[in-house]
Amino acid sequence: MFANLLQKIIGDKSGRDIKQISPYVDKVKTAFEQLQGISHDELRNKTTEFRQRIADNIADQTKEIEELKASMDSVVNIEEKEANYERIDALEKESYEKTEELLLEILPEAFAVIKETARRFTENDSLEVVANDFDRSLNGKLDAVEVKGEKAIWKSSWTAAGAEIKWEMVHYDVQLIGGTVLHKGNIAEMATGEGKTLVATLPVYLNALPGKGVHLVTVNNYLAQRDAEWMGPIFQFHGLSIDCIDKHQPNSEERRQAYLADITYGTNNEFGFDYLRDNMAHNPEDLVQRKHNYAIVDEVDSVLIDDARTPLIISGPTPKGDLHEFNELKPHVSKLVEAQKVLVARELKEAKELIAAGDSKMGGEKLLRAHRGLPKTKAIIKFLSEDGMRTLLQKTENRFMQEQSKDMHIVDDELYFTIDEKQNQIDLSDKGIDLLSEGAQNRDFFVMPDIASMLGDLDQEEIDTVEKAEKKEEMMRDFSIKSERIHTMNQLLKAYALFEKDIEYVVMDNKVKIVDEQTGRIMEGRRYSDGLHQAIEAKENVKIEAATQTYATVTLQNYFRMYNKLSGMTGTAETEAGEFFDIYKLEVTVIPTNRPIARNDAHDFVYKTKREKYNAVIEEINRLVDAGRPVLVGTTSVEISELLSRALKLRKIRHNVLNAKLHQREAEIVAEAGQPGTVTIATNMAGRGTDIKLTAESKEAGGLAIIGTERHDSRRVDRQLRGRSGRQGDPGSSQFFVSLEDNLMRLFNSERVAKLMDRMGLKEGEVIQAGLVSKSIERAQKKVEENNFGTRKRLLEFDDVMNSQREVIYKRRRHALHGERMQVDIANMFYDTCESIMEEFHQFKDFGGFQIELAKTFTIEVPFTEEDFANKKSDALVDILYSKVLENYAQKNERISKMAMPVISNVYKNEAGNFDNIAVPFTDGNKGIKVVTNLKKAYESECKELVLDFEKNIVLAFIDDSWKEHLREMDDLRQSVQGAVYEQKDPLLIYKFEAFELFKAMVDKSNREIVSFLFKGQLPNQETNQVQQAQGRQRTNYDNLQTSHPELAASGGGSEGGEAQAPPKAKPVVNSKTYGRNDVVTIQNLSTGEKKEMKYKKAQGLVDSGTWMLIE
Repeated sequence: MFANLLQKIIGDKSGRDIKQISPYVDKVKTAFEQLQGISHDELRNKTTEFRQRIADNIADQTKEIEELKASMDSVVNIEEKEANYERIDALEKESYEKTEELLLEILPEAFAVIKETARRFTENDSLEVVANDFDRSLNGKLDAVEVKGEKAIWKSSWTAAGAEIKWEMVHYDVQLIGGTVLHKGNIAEMATGEGKTLVATLPVYLNALPGKGVHLVTVNNYLAQRDAEWMGPIFQFHGLSIDCIDKHQPNSEERRQAYLADITYGTNNEFGFDYLRDNMAHNPEDLVQRKHNYAIVDEVDSVLIDDARTPLIISGPTPKGDLHEFNELKPHVSKLVEAQKVLVARELKEAKELIAAGDSKMGGEKLLRAHRGLPKTKAIIKFLSEDGMRTLLQKTENRFMQEQSKDMHIVDDELYFTIDEKQNQIDLSDKGIDLLSEGAQNRDFFVMPDIASMLGDLDQEEIDTVEKAEKKEEMMRDFSIKSERIHTMNQLLKAYALFEKDIEYVVMDNKVKIVDEQTGRIMEGRRYSDGLHQAIEAKENVKIEAATQTYATVTLQNYFRMYNKLSGMTGTAETEAGEFFDIYKLEVTVIPTNRPIARNDAHDFVYKTKREKYNAVIEEINRLVDAGRPVLVGTTSVEISELLSRALKLRKIRHNVLNAKLHQREAEIVAEAGQPGTVTIATNMAGRGTDIKLTAESKEAGGLAIIGTERHDSRRVDRQLRGRSGRQGDPGSSQFFVSLEDNLMRLFNSERVAKLMDRMGLKEGEVIQAGLVSKSIERAQKKVEENNFGTRKRLLEFDDVMNSQREVIYKRRRHALHGERMQVDIANMFYDTCESIMEEFHQFKDFGGFQIELAKTFTIEVPFTEEDFANKKSDALVDILYSKVLENYAQKNERISKMAMPVISNVYKNEAGNFDNIAVPFTDGNKGIKVVTNLKKAYESECKELVLDFEKNIVLAFIDDSWKEHLREMDDLRQSVQGAVYEQKDPLLIYKFEAFELFKAMVDKSNREIVSFLFKGQLPNQETNQVQQAQGRQRTNYDNLQTSHPELAASGGGSEGGEAQAPPKAKPVVNSKTYGRNDVVTIQNLSTGEKKEMKYKKAQGLVDSGTWMLIE
């Protein structure tokens, strides 16, 4: 009551937002009136004027950036280079901020230009203008424009999504409000039928003017292609290019061009996958995306809330990925589940008898045991719908959950396993382990060993060190095998007990395909993670796909947070406003409808059982069809859709079904849904992104009737279903039918509703309908939403750890790919490696090990005495060492350039007409690599270009190998931290600590490997025939990789760090190839490049020192 009073006094947030935006709308209307008197060509010239104003506004910054970039080649000093790059970054940020200020200033004029264009296309069959080069480039490709001589004729009819459309839309005032909200980087909640696609044209046009790119993100490729073709001519009329990435193959030149367009449409997954592919590319020409400037996300709640629960993953083959125990363990699990079914049936039978005899205490205990054993059993669900049974179950559960569930084991010990339906978890009991172990050679076959205690006991044993090491290795091997076996067992149990066919997934084409719980659509290519999908494949007797390894991954949350500006639009965002602001800093503004909503939203009908509920639904459909009204029936699963379909067939009621199995007919079914007397059964979202348009007869009969057969966990899904009716002031109604057996009611309904129905003594078929009950259901939905938000936020917190690491690696990778800032990165690697080596050996005063490590890594001698090493501070020693490293590296590069120049010169003078790019071999004595470089640039730069390409190749190769291995370790870490909960520790904190240590070790190892190869890398010889023509450049091949957006398993923590230990003494690296003592070999000095031929017995000492390497 107080909240309602406060809202009346100060107004709601959306009202205040709209009040602030209203002045912009007035300015747009004024500018719109002024544009109506100008010619078509003058209207088109407005875009040129806007772009020139934007360019002039940042001319000073643009000029300084160009001057800094042009002077960069002449800058030798690393610190000066780094300062110049920082200045460029600051200028680019300043340019962006100044451009945003100007865009807000020209917003009224720009919006008015688009509105006037829409008006002219609506009121004219064609618009004739003076043809420009852009018009000519579209002639013959776009049916909306035709060039005749010096004139271009733009038609108001064109093809979109295979159908011809006639432009008949002009922006009205509330759409101008929505466009302003979107431009300011917020979310506009607009009701179904309010023209969100048209609204987006306003901020898209305005933000495309600077030429930095605008992305419009949709939930599926049909909408992406349809909207691009539908709205395209409005932008193209003004000279703005437009494309859709989903029309082109990944990693193709066509997709690259699509991103270079002023406006780019596409699906959320493809935008994310292209980002990951770009960060796996090996040539700058393979990159498709530009910097992430501005994105508008359509159906923003579906993309940033539902799809953001799980990461995008690019994966590839992993060693032994086809080895698993699912088929071997499946009979054990099947036996366990069958035993549980028998036990639960017996417990339920005894519970009924005890309760009937008046012993509610023991009867309630047995009922609770049956419920915790198999909560989805239909017999249990039906019994709980009887008078007082649900209340008894809740009271019994509360009794056993007292004092942190101290007595719950009394209930659980009799079960083979327990199911926590709310947490989606299964725990195997001792009784279950005994059953599984029958026939096994030892009782501990399915028991995880206490590895910490076992290792502790082993340390106490007085045995030989070698024997102790062997025992320890055997223990760890046994632990690893059992850990994998128990994990496989748990996933199979989940597959059998928690995941139901035709609800959570369907089996089509001999494959298990996940059904999106929000939209009811099949999620092609997605798989449950952590072996769960393989477990379901084993359960359904289809081919079990091999396990894969992650090559690149990002969550949609972190992908979309990379944009300089992000906004979104949907019909249902208000209920998730807190999450949007907390994670994305996006505010939600509810835009008023153009016409008042005439839909009648009735309170829920609540029944005791599902059978009563579905009978009532059938009767209601029959009544509405007789009245001539179109009916849309929303269901939550394929199973319910088919159940209702069979019932309607018995009644001979004509209807269409739209669900995960029939999703390909979506457009056709939605097009028919507005006809009088048409019944459409649809899963959840009911054709999200499309409107059900009513005929005049349907409107006269009362409009579209919405029947919800169950309340969804999320309020916005129910609102989405309701929103299908009542578009643009159309009449309509919505009615939800609910039973106490529904999932939401079983899991989260308060005791109040159960008690209320018991007190009222409702008989079979009777219904209650009251605002109190509807509010109770909404409270249950809020509980689920809070739980889901917690899950998504937890996922984000885990991925934030990965994201901070990902940004470091991908930034370094981009610098290497483009070569611009690579010199700074390499210098930083030198310094970090100097610091790391010093830290490793200085604290233990190990000068000998320090000498060997320097020779092995940098191929240099220590630039200070042993006395200085012992007495001076490490910081001062690092500075001395770093200066020496830079000096030697410069000399080494100069030496390579001089060695290569005669060869490059000879090839250039003799083969320049035949060769464009050449492949030059390099080796560090152990590994070899062929570096592709441009022959002309290498010759003209006196081989400096060759050295630069050598650095690029080495940095990219080692970064990619290290990162791929690191991702595998991070996957393992994420699984290992799950057990931290049982130790009353926060898995996230352990994950952060361990992830930091892993990343630090990975970067250090990668730096040393890169530095070592850069210093040791030499040309094997100076013979011209070693240089070959490079093959024609081919785009990076991703054919053996898979893209997926899987359901993520619960995350969970790891081991704690120990005390610092002295590193093992370093040993010289010895070449693995064997030579006879008297074999003649060629060796080369890594510092001076000098070569010598001698017998191996003499060369061995020099090679072992680390300053010479074997050539041949």
